[in-house]
Amino acid sequence: MVATARSTTTYVSLVEAAEMLGQSVKTLRRRIAEGTLPAYRFGPRSIRVRLADLKASGHRIPSARQ
Repeated sequence: MVATARSTTTYVSLVEAAEMLGQSVKTLRRRIAEGTLPAYRFGPRSIRVRLADLKASGHRIPSARQ
């Protein structure tokens, strides 16, 4: 028997994502609508975002001093 590695992708709800990022659900919905945060629909009402996309969505702001 050959064991295969199965990739597990973690999805979180908008409420969980908002808590993680310190943003409101409304802000996340705006980011999804403008296309800066990918989201996935599971069923007719459930919207989820990938944990990896949340981690990648933050970006460093360069400082004036270097």
